[in-house]
Amino acid sequence: PVEPDQGNACAGKVDSILFLHFAFAAFLQINFFSHLIFNKMKKLLLGICYSLIGQIVFSQQITGKVVDAQSNAPIPSASIEIDGQPGTLTNEKGEFRLSKLPSGTYMLHISSIGFKTSHFSVSPSKETQVFKLESWNLFMQPVEVKAIRAGDKAPFTKSNLTKKEIEQVNLGQDLPFLLNQTPSVVVNSDAGNGVGYTGLRIRGTDATRINMTINGIPYNDAESQGLFFVNLPDLASSVNNIQIQRGVGTSSNGAGAFGATINFSTNEVNTTPYAEINNSFGSFNTLKHTVKAGTGIINDHFTVDARLSKVKSDGYIDRATSDLSSYFLSAAYLSEKSSLRLNITSGKEKTYQAWYGITEADLINNRTVNYAGTEKPGSPYDNETDNYKQDHYQLFFNHQFSPSITFNTALFLTNGKGYYEQYKAGQAYSKYRLPDFITGNDTLRETDLIRQLWLDNKYYGQIISLMYKSGQDQFSFGGGWNQYDGHHFGEIIWAKAGIDNKYRWYDHRAKKNDINLYTKYQRALNSKFSLFADLQYRRVAYKIDGFRDNPTVKIDETYNFFNPKFGLSYNWKEVQGYISYSLGQKEPNRDDFEAGQQQLPRPEKLHDIEMGIEKKTSHYSLGATLFYMKYKNQLVLTGQINDVGAYTRTNIPNSYRAGIELQGSSLITKWLQVSGNLTLSTNKVKDFTEYYDDYDNGGQKAIAHGTTDIAYSPNTVAGIQVSFLPAKNFTISLPGKYVSRQYLDNTSQQSRSLNPYYVQDARISYTLRNFLFKEISFLFQANNVFSKKYEPNGYSFSYQYGGAVTTENYYFPMASLNLMGGVNVKF
Repeated sequence: PVEPDQGNACAGKVDSILFLHFAFAAFLQINFFSHLIFNKMKKLLLGICYSLIGQIVFSQQITGKVVDAQSNAPIPSASIEIDGQPGTLTNEKGEFRLSKLPSGTYMLHISSIGFKTSHFSVSPSKETQVFKLESWNLFMQPVEVKAIRAGDKAPFTKSNLTKKEIEQVNLGQDLPFLLNQTPSVVVNSDAGNGVGYTGLRIRGTDATRINMTINGIPYNDAESQGLFFVNLPDLASSVNNIQIQRGVGTSSNGAGAFGATINFSTNEVNTTPYAEINNSFGSFNTLKHTVKAGTGIINDHFTVDARLSKVKSDGYIDRATSDLSSYFLSAAYLSEKSSLRLNITSGKEKTYQAWYGITEADLINNRTVNYAGTEKPGSPYDNETDNYKQDHYQLFFNHQFSPSITFNTALFLTNGKGYYEQYKAGQAYSKYRLPDFITGNDTLRETDLIRQLWLDNKYYGQIISLMYKSGQDQFSFGGGWNQYDGHHFGEIIWAKAGIDNKYRWYDHRAKKNDINLYTKYQRALNSKFSLFADLQYRRVAYKIDGFRDNPTVKIDETYNFFNPKFGLSYNWKEVQGYISYSLGQKEPNRDDFEAGQQQLPRPEKLHDIEMGIEKKTSHYSLGATLFYMKYKNQLVLTGQINDVGAYTRTNIPNSYRAGIELQGSSLITKWLQVSGNLTLSTNKVKDFTEYYDDYDNGGQKAIAHGTTDIAYSPNTVAGIQVSFLPAKNFTISLPGKYVSRQYLDNTSQQSRSLNPYYVQDARISYTLRNFLFKEISFLFQANNVFSKKYEPNGYSFSYQYGGAVTTENYYFPMASLNLMGGVNVKF
């Protein structure tokens, strides 16, 4: 991190030294851990190594081309697995190559949407081998996903995760932790072990600025614009693939992308029947039970998929329990030109609150303390919990008018209802809009009580897209509308004196309407260059009828955004490059309006320039991305309070993020794979002014800090994974993560920061095929194997009292060494 004024050069050197220190420590840790694992297998592994060394000398390759069995047309983006392990994808000509293979016979598993999955037994050869797939003659394309995703040649920064990659890490932790090894991602967990309330930041951008869709349908909470993954437990078990776009990205539905976009797809067709039971157990009484099954294609037209999940954990933090359940049901009818699909997803969560963090003093000797529920005299209140149920209904219709034109529309409805419950001591009656309570000759001004803060909401709408592809041109038109109806109310369910049960002290409603239209055009200028243009119009309208602490505020605001995006792509053989410009604009959150019409926040604006290059071969890939993200009127916490005394986000005129993302992977030998990513960035607020409360004199004081670092934006984020394959279907993976210093506010003061950390994990997986069951996999994961004490999240505030300025920091610590083991059975 860069300190202000004369500390600039020194801080840069310190951060570089820290990074080198952690990288060297990680290297030593990997070697140490590898020694522990292999100690008892030394002779066996030496024999394997000698054998492999001999084979590598004479290593060969499989070169192939995948085509349609009827037309002999090449099939691009077909998935190639070799002996049950991820291999590669075919290029636009249907070609692929698997290199550095010892002599022998291999089983290739080749699949592609719209074609029957096939298996081929092959041996390395100098000649190109042709593999033919038979078409289902059914319309299987998930057009709703394709319309908003960045294609292979689109000039946007992206990462794609396959179903196989998701399965390998899905042992019960929430979705952010499954994405932890992707570039520029930093994850956190209130409970300290990745179960329950979790969060992520991408390039320092928090969840309120990350657009998320499920099958093209917006998921972000309409009011806070945040992402609450806890509401859909174990969604990962139903996801076929994930795309993460960093930066503004291509136009999507729902909340404006202001740093990243995450697209989840569950709508790929499973053509063959399947059934699975996945069970995981681990530290802190954590467990995950998942049962899922699918019919495959019935009578050449129908398919049904279903999942039932249960996740429980006591959490690392005291009383930070999670009790989560969900189900997923998808039924589809497919014909040659059309498809109709209904998805129903439901999630229910009950989590004991752990969102207060812990003080700096407790961080040293009492890392698991939880302050929630402690207002109750004696033992903590046992039901200080968050309770919420969310149901998702999605209905899709896709149609192919011709080989060049496809159409999609979808209707959706999301119902959410729940509350969080709190024991509150010494509460003034006036705070609940009640007179003081008179009993006999006594007048009581305060009472203990238990309250529930409720949210009952509906979110519904429609998306639509039309895609055209012919020759050198690709064109798509789409958009959608959605309406949010939110009902906020609070009830007191018990009071020590003077308040009736179920007394409702506030009752407010809010509406938000969102309409967006986009058009995208891509043209191949020649065999190497493609031009991309993307124009989006978005209209957002708020109507807010009061707030809990400011009931008289009425808000009626409308925003109109025009977001253009342009780019140029280069594709030649194994090299891809691009440069793009994107404009993103974003409306304020509901809470930003609480001060009323006199302090209305302004919308935010982001200019994003991305430039990247990547080379992919069958045995290695290398990529680099330069980015510059310039913000106008970014909303940040400055410590300033609004007219009702609440801390509020304030527009700051100028801020920016600039950096480089590096990533690569290499199949060094058939038994050793290495992958990693590194983000180096500078993230600055220009002319930042801090505000803090002056309890001695009343009001607030201001301090000008000049140019400072943006809060929660580390200058260095790195991930590395070393994978050993000592035997067939046996993998040992050592993923590690480094995050440099993060500041808790925008003052760049080290006393208000999170220390840098490097965390080493380990995973072991072994799969048996066609033994008792079709497939049985044994998974073991050790998180934080060296018990590093670290905190990826926290918050800070300052005040003046007694003539001195006091700063209080709160942290969310993560668990020391903790284990998870799982058994996945496929029938």
